[in-house]
Amino acid sequence: MRSALLSRLLSAALASVMLTTGIGAACAADVWPSRPIKLVVPFPPGGAADISARVFADKLGESLKQTVVVENKAGAGTAIAAEAVAKADPDGYTLSLAPAGQLTILPHINTKVQFDPFKSFTPVSILTSVPYVLAASPDAPVSNVKELVAAAKREPGKFTYSSCGPGTLCHLSGELFKSLTDTDLLHVPFKGSAPAVNALLGNQVNLSFDTLTVLAPQIRDGKVKGLLVTSRERSPQLPNVPTAAEAGVKDFVVDSWFGLVVPAGTPDAIVDRLNAEVVRIGALPDVKERLEAQGLDVTTSTREAFARTIKDDHVRWGKVVDAAGAKLY
Repeated sequence: MRSALLSRLLSAALASVMLTTGIGAACAADVWPSRPIKLVVPFPPGGAADISARVFADKLGESLKQTVVVENKAGAGTAIAAEAVAKADPDGYTLSLAPAGQLTILPHINTKVQFDPFKSFTPVSILTSVPYVLAASPDAPVSNVKELVAAAKREPGKFTYSSCGPGTLCHLSGELFKSLTDTDLLHVPFKGSAPAVNALLGNQVNLSFDTLTVLAPQIRDGKVKGLLVTSRERSPQLPNVPTAAEAGVKDFVVDSWFGLVVPAGTPDAIVDRLNAEVVRIGALPDVKERLEAQGLDVTTSTREAFARTIKDDHVRWGKVVDAAGAKLY
């Protein structure tokens, strides 16, 4: 009996060790997923991020044979969602839709955030990206970028631009444009894209920087003037709107990407499986069609490429934040 008891104790000890080592992680990965998975989105339902998340969540659920539930957790400039995911168990059952601003801008403007963009998460893959657009109000006294730059230099501070909030990519796109064109534009922040665009439609501001998804319908309907898109090539959504390079603003390339991350410490086997599934899903014709109809480009990547993108953009936007004095805390 003593021998049997000793054997059971040794087995229990070995199991405990395995669960706290790579062996245990590998075993856990072998049976993953065995229950529903949560995908946290740091925005309310609707919009480019939420659309991206739901399209991939549906397909992931089919391939993994488990429900992938989208949980919208908005607030604090996406910090609430990021902090919740950073604290979640790294077991593959909590995923996060991470927008570019969350990992590359927010830590620069808010030093009180309770997550580290490099240490708190493991990158899986970029999912989609969308360029930004510079649009002018119906009554703005300019019709193209050349006229805008000339007029802004004649009257510094006269031209106003709305953004979806201080420290957002909408705001910092404007600051980058100012730096590249040596102009002085007055920033007018709003709480979200809807009021910022409404101010543009109502001629309360002269200009606005926002995503293609937000501004393309207004430009196509002739309600505002499209001055440029920040992609390297013209967008099929706005074929008559020039790229920044074509408009004379070199190096003004801004992509608002949305990526998939998991809590740091998630087993590599699970992360690799997620990456493989995401890349496969991104290549499906019906997925590309659904997302491209919303102005989103499917830009899935390797884990390593996504990590490099986060690092490079973190450095790039940090310089813009410092130059603009856009720190909140």
